[in-house]
Amino acid sequence: MSANSSWQTIPEMVLSGAERFGDAEAIVDGELRLTYTDLSERVRAAAGAYIEAGLNHGDRVAIWAPNSAEWIIAAFGLLTAGGTVVPVNTRFKETEAADIISRSGARLVLVEKGFLDREFTAPPGVPLIDIKSDFLTSGTPAERKVSGDDIADIIFTSGTTGRPKGVMMPHAPTLRLYAEWNELAGTREGDRYLIVNPFFHIFGYKAGVIASMIRGMTVYPFPVFDIGRVLETVERERITVLPGAPTIYHELLAAQQRGGHDMSSLRVAVTGAADIPVELIRRIKEELPFQSIMTGYGLTEAGTITASRQGDSFEDIATTVGTPCDGFEMRIADDGEVLARGFAVMKGYFEDPKATADAIDADGWLHTGDLGTMDDAGRLKIIGRKKDMFIVGGFNAYPAEIEGFLMEHPAVAQAAVIGVPDERLGQVGKAFVVRRPGVDVTEDELIAWSRTRMANFKSPRFVAFLDALPLNATGKVMKDQLS
Repeated sequence: MSANSSWQTIPEMVLSGAERFGDAEAIVDGELRLTYTDLSERVRAAAGAYIEAGLNHGDRVAIWAPNSAEWIIAAFGLLTAGGTVVPVNTRFKETEAADIISRSGARLVLVEKGFLDREFTAPPGVPLIDIKSDFLTSGTPAERKVSGDDIADIIFTSGTTGRPKGVMMPHAPTLRLYAEWNELAGTREGDRYLIVNPFFHIFGYKAGVIASMIRGMTVYPFPVFDIGRVLETVERERITVLPGAPTIYHELLAAQQRGGHDMSSLRVAVTGAADIPVELIRRIKEELPFQSIMTGYGLTEAGTITASRQGDSFEDIATTVGTPCDGFEMRIADDGEVLARGFAVMKGYFEDPKATADAIDADGWLHTGDLGTMDDAGRLKIIGRKKDMFIVGGFNAYPAEIEGFLMEHPAVAQAAVIGVPDERLGQVGKAFVVRRPGVDVTEDELIAWSRTRMANFKSPRFVAFLDALPLNATGKVMKDQLS
């Protein structure tokens, strides 16, 4: 069954799944197998639990937990109670997470105790709930009236200032955009979608869970990428849809060469990166069973903006990110920056009108911070990042934020960070550091210290020590002279 354009809210869409798909499986998470009818019942019970906990319409709740059936129920239950989801990156350290939880004004924090051998905490005064406890099943089934214009989620995305900004996105645009995403990706009702992309990111949550609920797919949530477990699940459950970063397809190709696993059920691949080798796309198409390969470009502030189309060549899929999705306009500014305008551009940054005004101009154009070109067919090619962002294994890393952390080390006087190529992760961080006089630190020591202060994907993998950073006449670091 295809998407119903009359839906205005995510709860309306999710709860209609019981009628639309009934006993078809909605979620398979280990031993837990939930039908669409089961999911609808659990979502209403979770909504009741939030309401009984004192949650009001518009209140925000942080979910700082890995992919799981409970994450999905927690998020949809919250939306059904009229709340707003604030997903938090599970790789964040306590200080990073506490900043987002506090500034979002979250009334509750849901965590999975012990994930990655960590005990997740909440800022003082914010109640902490284990997502695996009986909280989500404890409520009397309930449902609040929600509007399509209500803010469904606030997903924090780091900027070049190093201060994460909360992107406010309403219900209705998300439903429209990811109904189209399904059409472009070539998904079908009854597909089995293994989701390794994290739910705290739009690739996992919106192009994953929400797209699945719209279409009537079965979601297989994976908390971490483990190629052995992925291959076992693909074979046992006959997985058909497996999106992810290019890294995942490298792993699948290596596994195919080793043999021993049946991957013949795989049909839909979706990936995205600034520059994917043409050879990788060719190999995915020729050596793996995938019949549909889509690449796209998006950002938290607008969701998926462009996508490749069925029938595009290997080169088009690999070297461009496709053409704009329906309802989006795109142009390239005089300085090469990619600008986008359309129905799914965010409402703004949470409690940050200045940053909102900087990002969305008076004519409604979102300034993406990415540099690009467009070919004669309207396909977008991303050629660089105006704000120096680099992508580590699918995660956005922002040099200014990392530099801010490094400057907290007592031996660091100055720091500049760039992304350098890495065969497995695409890019990793390299820091150029000027030491304080009389204070010593080694490369290994600074890397080890970094990993205690920031998420692993942000931590530099290399450190080079300089007597001085190369500066231009205005005192800005000339990063093109660092390598």
